[in-house]
Amino acid sequence: MDIFKLKKNRSDVKTELFAGFTIFLTMMYIVPVNGFILSDAGLPMDAVITATALITILATLFSGLWSNTPIAMSVGMGLNAYFSYGLVLGMKIPWETALGIVFLSGILFVILSLTNFRIWIMTSIPMNLRRAISAGIGTFIAFIGLKQMGMISANQATLVSLGDFSKPEVLLGVLGLVLSLGFYAYKIKGAFILAIILTSIVGWIVGIGSVPTQIFSIPASIEPIAFKLDILSAMTLSLLPVIITFLITDMFDTLGTLTGVGTRAKLFQENNKDDKSLQKTLEADALATTAGSLLGVSTTTSFIESASGVEEGGRTGLTAVFTAMFFVTTLFMLPLFKAIPSNAIYPVLVVVGILMFTELGKIEFDKTDFATKAGIFLIVMLMPLTFSITNGIAAGFLIYTIIKLIKKEQKDLNLGILVITFISALAFIL
Repeated sequence: MDIFKLKKNRSDVKTELFAGFTIFLTMMYIVPVNGFILSDAGLPMDAVITATALITILATLFSGLWSNTPIAMSVGMGLNAYFSYGLVLGMKIPWETALGIVFLSGILFVILSLTNFRIWIMTSIPMNLRRAISAGIGTFIAFIGLKQMGMISANQATLVSLGDFSKPEVLLGVLGLVLSLGFYAYKIKGAFILAIILTSIVGWIVGIGSVPTQIFSIPASIEPIAFKLDILSAMTLSLLPVIITFLITDMFDTLGTLTGVGTRAKLFQENNKDDKSLQKTLEADALATTAGSLLGVSTTTSFIESASGVEEGGRTGLTAVFTAMFFVTTLFMLPLFKAIPSNAIYPVLVVVGILMFTELGKIEFDKTDFATKAGIFLIVMLMPLTFSITNGIAAGFLIYTIIKLIKKEQKDLNLGILVITFISALAFIL
């Protein structure tokens, strides 16, 4: 265990074991949730569930061994929703091409993680716009969750309206949402997976979904989705903004997660020149995204749920290794996952959306200039209204740059902003 430097990090095997189990409980929900989300894009649910479990195991294990940090990784919430509902269903892009987009964004992330690009991009983009991107993705996935549950529905006169709450399925979704919010508010470990289990039991009792006849089975084959990505179709100028969107969102998501977890665990200290853990964690994240697209899933990223393990005392990569080992059990839970009613799953999207939206609370609007306020507004509003993360980011950066130019505040427009603005313009032109 010396490779994890437990004594140096003031930890021990028992502490790391419990920390790993805690992370497993808090993020286990991603396996069935991702299965439901990507299956909406036409990917076979059985294969997706196995692939999600596999990439979680492999990415988390590699992260622990390579970076020696308690950071778990899996398929990212937000970009998986964008993959299914924004690209495949919204833009009518074949899921094979969408996987090619994820692969290319991963390759770019791998290359850039070996350079100082992350420092350049982080210093180029105002913090408030970065927070707006997180909040916008939150509104996007919450909107999707509400729509899939039937709590909101299409309306010709008003575009959207309240759904039909007389339907048992909708009421089941309401129960799942209340349970998810309540358990999370009380900081119960495994709040999401517990809410999913209880909602499913209620659903089975009232006849929504079928009670599983067995819980464990041999893992489904990933052959229907593995290595089915279409890279050549993704290498078109019209899809460049989408590739950049996946890249930037993954990078912000990862850096935001690592900053939050690192602060609590006293990791990634910038004043320590010998600390290479941040660089190595970014490299692991980038490689995981690339590998995930080969297995047949959307962008893989660092999970904020890793903070739960840090709170339990996890300080080294051994925590991540134990987390990966616990996730092996999910490979054999296909019958249970498939029996879960969909409205026991989608409430999780709403709660995750709420958590991401709270990033707006960190913005001091009374001290923010109008260009930034306008950019924030369009980013947050247009992501759900246009069903596109790309459109939201593009509109936000365009209006920010235009207002800065109108007010002759060119000094605030560095090269990074101008490059992203140019790509944003391509998003609308193409």
